[in-house]
Amino acid sequence: MVVAYVGHPGPLAVLRHVPKPPGSASFLGRWHPPAEFWDRLLEFKVLRSSPLFFSYSTCWSRRSIWPWGVLWLLGVCCWGCGTEGTRTNQRLLLATTTSTRDSGLLDLLLPPFEKEHQVRVEVIATGTGKALKLGEMGDVDVLFVHARQAEDAFMAAGHGIRHEEVMFNTFELLGPPADPAEMRGLTASNALLKIAEVGAPFISRGDDSGTHQRELILWKAVGKLPDWPSYRESGQGMGATLTIADQLMAYVLTDRGTFLNFRDKIDLVPLATQSDVLKNPYSIIVVNPKKHPDVRSTLANAFVDYLISPAAQQLIANYRLAGEALFRPLRID
Repeated sequence: MVVAYVGHPGPLAVLRHVPKPPGSASFLGRWHPPAEFWDRLLEFKVLRSSPLFFSYSTCWSRRSIWPWGVLWLLGVCCWGCGTEGTRTNQRLLLATTTSTRDSGLLDLLLPPFEKEHQVRVEVIATGTGKALKLGEMGDVDVLFVHARQAEDAFMAAGHGIRHEEVMFNTFELLGPPADPAEMRGLTASNALLKIAEVGAPFISRGDDSGTHQRELILWKAVGKLPDWPSYRESGQGMGATLTIADQLMAYVLTDRGTFLNFRDKIDLVPLATQSDVLKNPYSIIVVNPKKHPDVRSTLANAFVDYLISPAAQQLIANYRLAGEALFRPLRID
């Protein structure tokens, strides 16, 4: 398994106050070097043509990103000069969410599939919105995402040929133990109203991810505009956003899987009670090969078959941290 992490757990300096309506694409206007670096590569179709993915999960700066970009492109050139026999032909390009990656689940799920099919799964970890865009562009073969409305729109537009539900967990509304908004024990809707009422610090992902999309749906449902000074967007993945929120003792919406994986690293705790609006289903989508002939649809379908198989579903059911299940499979009881 090779992971390319689109987005980065950068410094607090990237945070900005966002005085605008929910749902606006403000994050596109902010400068996040690694994400933009990958966007440029995507525009030139480099991702699909090269197997040289790498993982980056440390803090990148304006000075540090360019040498890595040069090295990466040099690697592409060197790979292109090699002989056919030195290349890995069996590759599957998977775009998935940072919450899935940060939960640690992929480290358990991917090796058995890679071994059985003699394939290398190359993972691009990003927000659901960007993952779906990669699928629309034909730069990946399969998507593992969690934003049902966006997924339905993707399928309706003919960008995917197969859509299967795999598992679910829940979202958690976290906050500092002192709970300055006094929302402990309230439903998510009432908790958000209290947070808005007092203008408490709140960190949003602001990256069109599945978690960000669910947050916007919740704000819309309560009729509140998150425009107070201490409401800020991180533009980061879920793990990085949790770290930032913890440093600022702010409220934050997260998926439970990532929270459990980070629980020993942060002081934030779940405060809102669970309800149906916090259910968080994950689905797998095969990109349409008729629109993009380079898509490895046979291998992608095999991967979908694997994820919904009893064996993989049992792996999901058995995956635990500190004795707690992170996800619940949807294909077995």
